[in-house]
Amino acid sequence: MKRFFKIFKIVLGVILTAYTVVIISFLLFSPFEDRYNLAAHMQGVFFSQSVFEILKFQQPENDELYFEQSVPFNKRGYYARGFSLLDKAVALNPKVHLGYRGYMKLRFLRNYKAALEDFDRLDALTPNFVDAPWGEDIDFLRGEAYFGLEDYENSIIHFKKSIENQGEDWVDNQTYVFLGLCEYRLGNLEEAINYHQKALSQSEYTVEAHIELAKIYAEQNKTEAAKTHLEQADKYFSYKRDNPYNEYLNEVYKSDLVLLEHSEA
Repeated sequence: MKRFFKIFKIVLGVILTAYTVVIISFLLFSPFEDRYNLAAHMQGVFFSQSVFEILKFQQPENDELYFEQSVPFNKRGYYARGFSLLDKAVALNPKVHLGYRGYMKLRFLRNYKAALEDFDRLDALTPNFVDAPWGEDIDFLRGEAYFGLEDYENSIIHFKKSIENQGEDWVDNQTYVFLGLCEYRLGNLEEAINYHQKALSQSEYTVEAHIELAKIYAEQNKTEAAKTHLEQADKYFSYKRDNPYNEYLNEVYKSDLVLLEHSEA
C-alpha cells in the first residue's frame, strides 16, 4: 500500500508539473492573438488580468491591451484603476480611444466638461469626418453634455447638428426629446411640444415624449390631452430608454407617472 501511494504521488507530481509547464508555455509563448482573445473573453477575472500584464510586458505600446483591460474595472465602478488604463490607451492612440473615454466621462462619471474636451479633441483630430463614439453621433453626445451643464442654448445647437449629421428620418428620436426638454427649460413651450410630437412621429413608443407632453399639457390645463399622453406613457413604459450600467440624463421612472396622476387629480 505504501508503494502504491508513493507511485501515486510521483504520478500526480508529474501531471501537475506538466500542467504547470503547459500553462506557463501558453502564457509566455503561444500566439499573441490567442492569448489576447482568451483574456478579453474572461474579462475581469484574475487570470485575464494576469494575461494582460504579460502581454503588456511583451508589447508595451499596444493600445488595445490597455483599453481592453480597462473595461471590466469601469463596468464595475472601479474608475481610478479603469481610467488609469484607459488614459494610457488614449495616450498611445487618441483617435481610437478618445471617443470612448469621452462617452465614459459623460455617461458614467457625469464629468461633462471633461467629456466635451475629449469630444472636441477627437473632432479636431478627424476633420471632415463625423465621429460616432461608442456608436453614438458625436454631436448628440455633445448636446447631452451641454444639457448636463444646463447650457441649453449650446445643447440645442449640437442636437440640431446631430440631425444634420444623420438626417431627420434616421436621427435617434431621443434627439427630439432632448430638444423638447431644452426648449421647455428655456420657457418655449410650443417649441417643446413640437419637438416631442416629432419624437412621437418617429415612434409612438417614446415614453419620455409622452411624459413631457403630459406635463406641459397639465400646466396648460389641457386635461384631456395630458391624460391621453399619461395613459400612453404608462402603456409603453417598458420601451423607455434604459441601460443596466448607468442612468440617463433624461431617464424616466414610474414615480413620474404617479406624480402626474396626482397633479391631475
